[in-house]
Amino acid sequence: MYIRSSLLLALALSACTVTEPENESADAFLQSVSEYCGEAYSGTIVSTDAADDAWRAVPIVADFAVCNEDELRIPLHVGADRSRTWIVTRNADNSLHLSHQHNHEDGSPDALTMYGGSAAPDSTAERQIFPAGDDTKKLFDEEGIPVSKDNVWTLTVSPETNLFAYELSRPNRHFRIEFDLSAPVERPPPSW
Repeated sequence: MYIRSSLLLALALSACTVTEPENESADAFLQSVSEYCGEAYSGTIVSTDAADDAWRAVPIVADFAVCNEDELRIPLHVGADRSRTWIVTRNADNSLHLSHQHNHEDGSPDALTMYGGSAAPDSTAERQIFPAGDDTKKLFDEEGIPVSKDNVWTLTVSPETNLFAYELSRPNRHFRIEFDLSAPVERPPPSW
């Protein structure tokens, strides 16, 4: 009887114990990126799609503006255009979520903003992979760009090679920009 009561008590206590989900790759990724917070880095487009020629003609700078254990905010400056910010936040399961914030010149939100997705299970400490989420697919349909529903975004950080990269891929489209983390540049004016 004593053993049975002890077993029932142990089971009841274990049911009450709340354990926080772990995601070591997300933690390691955020920690690695945080090492560069407060700095800005110049980017180079390394993909070859002709659709990106206009970006190749202007300076591109990523400003690692906000970095903490739950969030990254990296405004992207493309020439004088300060309308884009990459935002990485934690999901309830401690995995990561990438959002693309787009604003107009006056700082008001664009109709096509806050799209993105949650990290795929095969993401790693160096490479987080974000397929388009359901809300994003709905937004792309509403905005008349259903081809973008197949978007997969990837963020890569490699302290060993001083690399941070952003990549977009889908059928018939590939975009990749790489930032040299060994050479900080002057930080641009803040985005909205």
